[in-house]
Amino acid sequence: MKYLHTMVRVSDLDESLDFYCKKLGLTEVNRKEVPAGRFTLVFLAAEGDESSQVELTYNWDPEVYDEGRNFGHLAYHVENIYETCQRLMDAGVTINRPPRDGHMAFVRSPDNISIELLQQGERLPPKEPWASMGNVGKW
Repeated sequence: MKYLHTMVRVSDLDESLDFYCKKLGLTEVNRKEVPAGRFTLVFLAAEGDESSQVELTYNWDPEVYDEGRNFGHLAYHVENIYETCQRLMDAGVTINRPPRDGHMAFVRSPDNISIELLQQGERLPPKEPWASMGNVGKW
């Protein structure tokens, strides 16, 4: 398993970039505009440590965040998403968002922190029972 990023929702992208980049010293390493989902993702990293990132998520529709809603999730690459999810299920962990696409799943910690699991490399072919599993709760 490899740590990837922590996601934080921001209400003003320009103000946040000013803070994280100009003041804190992080560098923008990637940006993704998603018109269909009405959000922008901006990935930031400290110079020399580009593999550990902060993901700023800017939702285009205004929303006021309290101190819990703005924190999104922890993310980790895993060698095999299906084996990882099966191991977690066998240990009693609920798979909130199953890896139907062979690429992404979500679980939650005992304190309800969302954890995103991402297939390392190419997504795996869809596979049962994951392909037909529905979401459970929030993720």
